Amino acid sequence: MSDYELFEVGDLALQCGKTLPEAILAYKTYGQLAPDRSNLILYPTSYGAQHFDTEWLIGPDRVLDPDKWFIVIPNMFTNGLSTSPSNCVEEYRFGNWPEITHVDNVAAQRRLLHEVFAVEHIALIYGWSMGAQQALHWGALYPDEVERLCAVCSSAKTSPHNLVFIEGVKAALTGDAAWRDGWFEGKPERGLRAMGRVYAGWAMSQAFYRDGLYEHFGVSTIEDFIVQFWEANFLRRDANDLLAQLQIWARSDISANQTYSHDLPAALAAIRARAIVMPGRTDLYFTAEDSEAETAMMPNAEYRPIESKFGHRAGNPTHCKQDEAVLRKAVQDLLAR
Repeated sequence: MSDYELFEVGDLALQCGKTLPEAILAYKTYGQLAPDRSNLILYPTSYGAQHFDTEWLIGPDRVLDPDKWFIVIPNMFTNGLSTSPSNCVEEYRFGNWPEITHVDNVAAQRRLLHEVFAVEHIALIYGWSMGAQQALHWGALYPDEVERLCAVCSSAKTSPHNLVFIEGVKAALTGDAAWRDGWFEGKPERGLRAMGRVYAGWAMSQAFYRDGLYEHFGVSTIEDFIVQFWEANFLRRDANDLLAQLQIWARSDISANQTYSHDLPAALAAIRARAIVMPGRTDLYFTAEDSEAETAMMPNAEYRPIESKFGHRAGNPTHCKQDEAVLRKAVQDLLAR
């Protein structure tokens, strides 16, 4: 039995002009919704993750407290639980998967909150990486519905250098012999392992490896860390889903819509939520410099970098209590206001 629920979105009109038929949004909730519906925290998923992977930070002594707040994790389209290449209708398989964007993810999430929970004002949107991209889209597209926002190790618009990283990951994955004109036929084990090795060099900082911090993950060598953590992480996922998520990531831009017409400063200025933007100081692809520039254009935002050697993973510190404490303090500060 699954531990999550399904919201039947129906035929979803996409930003690209196509329709995603019979769309399903998988979600899980934690805690109790207050009678006045004022305590909902939205926590979107990140790249390659399902709610199982990120719910570790939900708990009375963790970052998000379900004893006080009603937390909803909506699984992103393409993550294998919500509608994805691996489970979609036949006509959208075999290279016909449409161009999904975060605008589409947010539109479905908004319907979930309105139709299932009758919630029109979100106390906090908390997100890491692609989850924070969704949070920032929410803040720009629906500024009157978001009270607070915590964006961790992410960006409002995917930067040129980040696109280079994405292209390298795509090349490693699609170099497998199972790749056939826009679709993987069979499991590309060699491509998934190659993807994991590319990712390992970007997701963690130089200091992480130099100081042997991989030992926090219960391994004694870098090779063990790559195989047991990074290769294993991607081998459990569907390659077509992973590729589709990379394409959403590459397209991420809170101003790439009819509301803002690619005017990024205007989109950032429209985010009225109290916000804390938290890049990882050693993040190699969502850089602190990029986040600082974006935060300066948000009227109610604080720039608060995470001083950590864990690189991008400083924003998902499953093995670093110090970084988790930094995230918990930021959420406490936001919710206390």
